[in-house]
Amino acid sequence: MRSHLLNGLTAERYRRSVTDGVERVAAKLATTDRPFTGVTVDALSPRIDAIDLDRPLGDTTAVLDELEDVYLRDAVYFHHPRYLAHLNCPVVIPAVLAEAVLSAVNSSLDTWDQSAGGTLIERRLVDWTTARIGLGPAADGVFTSGGTQSNLQALLLAREEAKTDDLSELRVFASEVSHFSVQKSAELLGLGQDRVVSVPVDHDKRMQTVALAHELERCRRDGLVPMAVVATAGTTDFGSIDPLPEIAELCEQYGAWMHVDAAYGCGLLASLKYRDRIAGIEHADSVTVDYHKSFFQPVSSSAVLVRDADTLRHATYHAEYLNPRRTVRERIPNQVDKSLQTTRRFDALKLWMTLRTMGADGIGQLFDEVCDLARQGWQLLAADPRYDVVVEPTLSTLVFRYVPAAVTDPARIDRANLHARKALFASGDAAVAGTKVGGRHYLKFTLLNPETTTADIAAVLDLLAGHAEQYLGESLDRAS
Repeated sequence: MRSHLLNGLTAERYRRSVTDGVERVAAKLATTDRPFTGVTVDALSPRIDAIDLDRPLGDTTAVLDELEDVYLRDAVYFHHPRYLAHLNCPVVIPAVLAEAVLSAVNSSLDTWDQSAGGTLIERRLVDWTTARIGLGPAADGVFTSGGTQSNLQALLLAREEAKTDDLSELRVFASEVSHFSVQKSAELLGLGQDRVVSVPVDHDKRMQTVALAHELERCRRDGLVPMAVVATAGTTDFGSIDPLPEIAELCEQYGAWMHVDAAYGCGLLASLKYRDRIAGIEHADSVTVDYHKSFFQPVSSSAVLVRDADTLRHATYHAEYLNPRRTVRERIPNQVDKSLQTTRRFDALKLWMTLRTMGADGIGQLFDEVCDLARQGWQLLAADPRYDVVVEPTLSTLVFRYVPAAVTDPARIDRANLHARKALFASGDAAVAGTKVGGRHYLKFTLLNPETTTADIAAVLDLLAGHAEQYLGESLDRAS
């Protein structure tokens, strides 16, 4: 069994095995003609359940053969131009190469004596990102598993910085279309979801600052503490960006921590054309960024950034075996001092290799392309009488609804849209997402692939309409 351990004696076996795996994935990518096969849970589950994990196959070639059957054949491929569903981006090759490097070396980014250069690379990337945001010379941060963890840590810091020890007095303010992790974080932090005040949004799905000001004033009048305002720079459903400068002014006025959830919109930090859309982010006390959404990085690659490095002390715990207090005096940089995690992958290497290969402008150009594509897609939808589109895109998301001319019952239209989405996914021809707007079912394109074209968008719109029309025709036949 020692022959399976990666070391100097097995380097050649490692090379052959990884090369075999890469060749199979490359062949799959080159021949995949649709984002999904349409396999069902009932069809796939028995194949996986039948595998006896206590009877190994003995070599990686046999395992890869099996993997083809249970995973590679039926995986959902985000790189395909007609995958238009969730916030999953195609990934750039330098980052995938970095995955191979970091997995093999297997550094753990919690302490210096487990990572050395990895620690410094992560710190350099944190500094690079905070400089792009404009957080100032005292800024700092740490890589996380994703936006949910980043938002949780940011709100933890805000809770600890609040001017009260009575959690019942604390309130968090977020727009009605903010990410669910705000409510989840409030629950985990002992506040309860009812301590999150939902602020209405305008027609463009941006937080209404007049309503926010009203809620903050009421909070003060009631003798409560405005712990934090969560502004979103790129909502999951609409890609909308809250008015950050105005929110910053209100946070300053009422003494509230300003957190910006830019998990999606962080791609604008590298944008060549649209950077001004997140003007005001530099006033934040903390910022969430997901490089694995709009920097074209593999999952996971995220970070939480703060204006004042000292606030990260609220996540610090010293363990004698790991990061004893003396290491602080000795100026040994242990990233675990800033993180909610202990063992942590060297995910920063992916962004490092991407920047060193493509540069920030290269990333920004790709993100600008999908923002431009969303604008073109919106024009298609606005001109298409079959569809009602909700808002003009700020980033790369389009929310729309099939509205047949001959049907007026909203419930039937809801069912037609739900059916169209499910039928399209089952066909494997394309993948789109769904959401609710005003209690009604809508469809959603999340455009993160620069290879997607307006022809792809038009084709998917035709497919969706066809599935919806088929459903409405069949339901009419059943009713009669």
